[in-house]
Amino acid sequence: MEEDANVHSYNVKPGEQAMQNAQSELLEAARKKFSRFRGLRAEYGEEQAWETMLIGFPELQKQRMGPLLALPTLIEGFRQSIPIFNTIGMEMEAVDISNRGIDAALEIQKVCPYLEVCKEFGFDIPCHVICELDMDATRRAFPEMKGEILSRQALGSPVCIFKYERPAKQKADAE
Repeated sequence: MEEDANVHSYNVKPGEQAMQNAQSELLEAARKKFSRFRGLRAEYGEEQAWETMLIGFPELQKQRMGPLLALPTLIEGFRQSIPIFNTIGMEMEAVDISNRGIDAALEIQKVCPYLEVCKEFGFDIPCHVICELDMDATRRAFPEMKGEILSRQALGSPVCIFKYERPAKQKADAE
């Protein structure tokens, strides 16, 4: 009886290979982002590097997040994204904090895969190039929504916490 050598030689369980591939792709994309930002900043300065990195990014955020944000509440969209984040090795939780006519959610990330890879490119912390850039692109893609980074593992917190809020949809809008 012939067995799959890859499964036994690497002791990989079903589904783990897909997760490892997704994590590798995520880290490779992060390396490219850090490298590109470092090069642009050296050549053009911080402000122009930032704006250059944002070219096309809000449109990409609309594609990625649009279907989830179209749901009646933010928490519904965030809960649907949990399996995606878990697939890439990030442990995500989402908490509904909606109140007083504001649709709001906390995205809590227990694992930051960027803490070490940023150092390869001379950055002490990954937040500016990864999270702050993502947040800016999201604000530009969805001007009705506010986003804020409340907690950062790179600065000693046990988790990263992102707060998102927008005006609550009226019942007629949500249907």
